[in-house]
Amino acid sequence: MITIVYCHPQTESFNRMILNYVTGCLENEGRFYDVIDLYADNFNPVLSADDLKHYAKGLSTDPLVKRYTEVLQKTTEIIFIFPIWWGMMPAILKGFIDKTFLKGIIYDTTPEGALMPCLAIDKTILITTSEADSELFGNFMMGYFNPMVLANVGMTNTQWLNFDHSSQKTDKDRNDFLSEILKVVAV
Repeated sequence: MITIVYCHPQTESFNRMILNYVTGCLENEGRFYDVIDLYADNFNPVLSADDLKHYAKGLSTDPLVKRYTEVLQKTTEIIFIFPIWWGMMPAILKGFIDKTFLKGIIYDTTPEGALMPCLAIDKTILITTSEADSELFGNFMMGYFNPMVLANVGMTNTQWLNFDHSSQKTDKDRNDFLSEILKVVAV
């Protein structure tokens, strides 16, 4: 199953256009997918003291976390769609990782403390938008987020596409970027 983790508050954004394009491509190919829309779900990204007490036991007090972990456990391909704000992901996406990547469910540790992934996701696609050059974010996306977070839970074979200077681009630029996405998303 393909899971799309979508993160943008505005329904008229280019990120929403990307989401609609990706889901349309998947539907045209007859591929099953699930969308986790963090803003539409009114997901609370705050990891509370009560959440943290349950975290190491693989539990959460947030019913959305239970749904999200169940979806992630069935996922074989994952697509993240989000803007890069202030050089990193939106806080709601960071909170999704903090609250949903539960020990014993999404990752585990060896007796020596080494991380062990619990997921088996063999295709990970990061689709982002930004106002600055893509090169500024490569170290964060592929040098930190991918190896230190995604790979440690079992999200592998990561590809990153960024639409930089997004507010300055033309409709042709947007369509060209959507074509690039199709090459990565299509079977």
